Amino acid sequence: MKLIFNRAGSLTGGLIILGLSAPGLLAQEPPSRDTLLLAAEEIIEAARYCGFVTFDTSGNASVRMMDPFPPDEDWSIWMGTNRETRKVREIEGDPRVTLYCHSIDHVGYVAVYGKARLVDDPEEKASRWKTEWDSLYPDRESQYLLIQVIPDRMEVINYSRAIPGDPETWEAPTVEFRRTGG
Repeated sequence: MKLIFNRAGSLTGGLIILGLSAPGLLAQEPPSRDTLLLAAEEIIEAARYCGFVTFDTSGNASVRMMDPFPPDEDWSIWMGTNRETRKVREIEGDPRVTLYCHSIDHVGYVAVYGKARLVDDPEEKASRWKTEWDSLYPDRESQYLLIQVIPDRMEVINYSRAIPGDPETWEAPTVEFRRTGG
């Protein structure tokens, strides 16, 4: 199931595939944008930690656990890191990333595919800080760096909200975020 929205949240088109994904689950109508985003937010919050995938210079995937902030209104997802990490070097070489969150409580997952941007703005960094990170950054000003994931598309499976995959292909419902103005 694919729903395509522009950055402002307006439906711009897409392919809808409906059907049974698990015994007894029948999708009557495609889930709305708000339903998919709410279902994704629930999983991200319940998961707390997510797998974050970047690519090295050989094109090999690197994955590590991250502690993201809740998604912004435009669905940007922010994370903090040490500026000396491998992920920073990999993002500088290839901004394509994936963020994968899975919650056992909601029996589902969210995969966000997009581009990462490194942000070293002092005001932004001050507004995106978790006190439990104090011991990780003894010199917060010089060590702490933000990663902003700007989504291109997102897959959502959330059985507690009756959002299954396609019954034959298992393809997850997808929201494609179209950038306006470029």
